[in-house]
Parts: sequence; structure tokens; C-alpha cells
Amino acid sequence: PGIRLKITPSIVQEDFVVIKIEPEVSYIYSWRGTADQYPWVKARQATAYVRIKNGQPFANVFETFRQENGHYHIDSVTEGIGVYGLFGKRHMVSMGDVTEQGLRPQHFEQLLGDDRKRAQSVDFDWPAKTMEIKAKGKVSHVALNEGTQDLLSFAYQFMYYPLMDGDINLPVTTGKKLRLYQYKVVDKDLSVETAAGTFRTVRLVNRVADGGESKVFWLGVDKHNIIVRLTMKDENGTRLEQTLSSLHVE
Repeated sequence: PGIRLKITPSIVQEDFVVIKIEPEVSYIYSWRGTADQYPWVKARQATAYVRIKNGQPFANVFETFRQENGHYHIDSVTEGIGVYGLFGKRHMVSMGDVTEQGLRPQHFEQLLGDDRKRAQSVDFDWPAKTMEIKAKGKVSHVALNEGTQDLLSFAYQFMYYPLMDGDINLPVTTGKKLRLYQYKVVDKDLSVETAAGTFRTVRLVNRVADGGESKVFWLGVDKHNIIVRLTMKDENGTRLEQTLSSLHVE
């Protein structure tokens, strides 16, 4: 069981490089939701990207999402390219349950390089409605709001979230603190062309205080809201982009 990957680097435009992924993924074995619109699957997707910063590739990102018997597991590894490789890998893991409301994390952890002192983790105690956050050797306890996601799970939560007009509010723990991510559906039925094909999408925009757009998602509405394209700006205004290069489900 698991996912087998055929990986092929490719250049899809002058300043954006992706890695083509052809995964074999376990079958969808049931459906849920009021209109049977959401899947119960044993493995969902595997993706990989090269991130571009200031016109130069600086990191490879490899990510897998698995779901089985009402539980999920997400694994993400970011490897720096060139001089950025000196900083080591960033490894993130999220695991938890799949409920009628979508993903419910139980544990999240992030490791930067090989330095365990820089590790961050979050344990979710849903009955007690608290989170235990460990960062830089310190432990804190924060109130746990219903629907809270972590840095990995929040992007996959869109697969289970009904995308309607109006604001979408997602409380997200960054591994250091709790933040409220606010998105709005601004466009529907947008056609987005990628190396993986053409997708019918909705566009979600994260509005920031100064009216700018810090993060934008294009979600494949016929592919259970999988992220087809993502653009974002970091704290310095640098624009980053990721685009789905291949998707194969059995």
C-alpha cells in the first residue's frame, strides 16, 4: 500500500520550474456529505513543486496526503536548492481524524534542519478545548477553537469545506500561536491551465489589513477543491507561486 511516484523535472515557463508527479493513489471507497460530495479515500494525493523566489528556484517541496479508516496523515518536506540547502530541510507532519466537518488535527510538528532546539509541535486536546504548543524549548497552553487547523491541514481542509459566497474563517495554529485566516470567494468557474490539464476553479483571496492580497488559492471544484494554483507574498513582498503539475487517482 502507499503511493508510487514517477518524478520528472520540467520548465513550464521562463521563470517557473515544477516537478511533474505521476502518483498511483488508492481508490475512493465511499462518499459522505448531504449530497455525497466528499470522498472517503485511503490515499488522496502526492505533489511536488519547485518554489521560485526573485526569479530563482530556492526549494523543492514534496508533499503527501493519506486518508484511511477515518484518519489522515500529511507529510511535507522542503529541501533548499544551492546555498539555501545549507539551512537544511524543513519537515512538517500533521495527523488526526476525518470528521463530518473535515480534518480535525491531533498532532502537528515542524523541524527545521537537524536542530531539535528549533523544533515546534502542537498537540490538540479537543475534549478539554486546549492546545499544548512547544516552541524554542517553551511550553504554552492556548484555547482551542472549534475548526482549528495547523499549517499543513488547513490547505487540505478546503476539500471538505462548502465553498459559498461570503467569508471563510479558519483558525490556524502556526506552531507558535493561533491566528485567524480569513478568505473570500471572489471568482467562480475560472478555467486554469496547468501541466496537469485544465481545471474549473474558484478563486479564494486572503485580504490583509492594507487591502492587498497576501495569499490566493485556485481550487479545483471538480477535484474536491484540491489546490490547483497558489500565489503568495512573504513579509518582504516577494511573490511566490506553486502550480499543480500532475494528478492521478485510482
